[in-house]
Amino acid sequence: MGNPYVQKETSKIFESYEYPKNAALAAAWIMAHYKGINLKIFQAEESTSLCDFNIIGSVENTVQAKTIVDEIQEALKKGGCEVISLEGVSDGEWILLDMGDVIVHVFQDLSREYFDLDSLWQDNEQLPIPQEFYFSQQNDPKQGSENTENYF
Repeated sequence: MGNPYVQKETSKIFESYEYPKNAALAAAWIMAHYKGINLKIFQAEESTSLCDFNIIGSVENTVQAKTIVDEIQEALKKGGCEVISLEGVSDGEWILLDMGDVIVHVFQDLSREYFDLDSLWQDNEQLPIPQEFYFSQQNDPKQGSENTENYF
């Protein structure tokens, strides 16, 4: 069923941008809100026919990786994308989610260093990830709200 807050926010992204940029940004938004780090969106349409965007991010553990991938799958499906392939879920070191024009790579740090996809795509332009994707005003306790009921 997915997180209703995630669905609401990603639907705004789908409405604000054209496909496939909206799908790439929605995936990055989800990764950022589930505390993924070192996020990058590489624009690949000029260099490969495999996809238009490669999203790469790192996580701390397998549970976090699987949660992020589950949320991305659900949000992008609701946005009209289709899952073509899902690999690496069993060990969670590197989960690859192929949604056609958008490929999402969720790594744990050692696997990201080892496979070094960042170097593979380094000559491609990166799509900037808006800073507001990283921290929601609604969930930022520094904004003066003492209500932390749904913070975590």
